[in-house]
Amino acid sequence: MDVRQLEPGRLVAATHNAGKVRELKDLFEPYGFVVVSAMDLGLDEPEETETSFAGNAILKARAAAEATGAPALSDDSGLTVAALGGQPGIYSARWAGEPRDFSHAMEKVEHELGQIGAADRSAAFVCALAVVWPDGHAEVFEGKVDGELTWPPRGDRGFGYDPIFIAHGESETFGEMDPARKHAMSHRAVAFARLKAALLS
Repeated sequence: MDVRQLEPGRLVAATHNAGKVRELKDLFEPYGFVVVSAMDLGLDEPEETETSFAGNAILKARAAAEATGAPALSDDSGLTVAALGGQPGIYSARWAGEPRDFSHAMEKVEHELGQIGAADRSAAFVCALAVVWPDGHAEVFEGKVDGELTWPPRGDRGFGYDPIFIAHGESETFGEMDPARKHAMSHRAVAFARLKAALLS
């Protein structure tokens, strides 16, 4: 089946996360897109009821596309920790509670690893990027960056779990890294490269 091309123009970023909106604007605006966020448009956040990153990304993008009549892009991403059986995974944001407190979420990860005496600190950031058109057509692309967890947290330049994650081959956490460098190698960048190759040719 042919992949549908995404034409430049208005694109709704189906997220209320300001950090994600900034990254998506950086990625898409050079290609002629005007990125507006669900937050700016006052759209409600749908309940994430799927069991995978891809499923939740499609669900969020579909809700925004139906509400606005414009193509919508959603990212569902999170941290998977091998010793915790892939947790927090699709529940990465929920581990931070409401209002979202990722310092609490990072402490929870460290506490859980301590509880089981885990020597394995391998982890990965996973991202699924979904584009859904108003007629319901969907395309989804996944990206992943493998690495290790460190403690205590280092750096204040990223968001989410960035301060405790060191990608393989790096010495700095994503929280310490220059944002442009992180954007170039992040799980979101890997997913975007796949999306770009398929949809923006």
